[in-house]
Amino acid sequence: MEGDCLSCMKYLMFIFNFFIFLGGSFLLGVGIWVLLDPMGFREIVAANPLLFTGVYVILAMGGMLFLLGFLGCCGAIRENKCLLLFFFMLILFIFLAELAAAILAFLFREHLTREYFSRELKRHYQGQNNTDVFTSTWNAIMTTFDCCGVSGPEDFEESLFRLLSPSKMVPEACCQRNSYLGAGSVEQCVSGSVAFRHNKGCYSAMVNYFETYIYTAGALAIVVLTIELFAMVFAMCLFRGIQ
Repeated sequence: MEGDCLSCMKYLMFIFNFFIFLGGSFLLGVGIWVLLDPMGFREIVAANPLLFTGVYVILAMGGMLFLLGFLGCCGAIRENKCLLLFFFMLILFIFLAELAAAILAFLFREHLTREYFSRELKRHYQGQNNTDVFTSTWNAIMTTFDCCGVSGPEDFEESLFRLLSPSKMVPEACCQRNSYLGAGSVEQCVSGSVAFRHNKGCYSAMVNYFETYIYTAGALAIVVLTIELFAMVFAMCLFRGIQ
């Protein structure tokens, strides 16, 4: 009876990890495909810092899942105690890292306030400087979410941006991109014309956007943590059952 239970657990673990292996392979393939520049796609990604960072996040996740699935499959089907132990340790490390991230997010939640982001924007945002990571990230956020500043265009008053560009009221990233506005719309926008710029703040825009997915993300996080716990239990049971 114990042997049948162990055999069932072995094959369940193999199937489970095989799907993880396939998922990791798919993510690796997508990341490599983008970096190999199909049809000039790399230039599009490189122009947007958020997308550029996302490609490397996908590659890292793909590599981790690929390794995890490979170790789980081989350890289960070959009944290799060394691979199973390595698999268990890797899952445990990921689990503890996620737990630490959740605790840190809770402890430093006051750093995610509107006031904190406004203060940082005033101190560090430079305008069109694409070599500065902070500036290029904010440009990408304002362009992606059609917003301006943290609370609104007034965030650029008495800021580093105004010191560097005294003739501009807001950066070009705040300007509306509709073609029917005409060629001079950007100049009117940066000079302070309300009609040619986005007037809503990025903090509200991003909160409204991510609010739609918060419950889905929470449920997904619970599912992932549960799967990781079961994977650790299965791996350790199989490890102890192998003679």
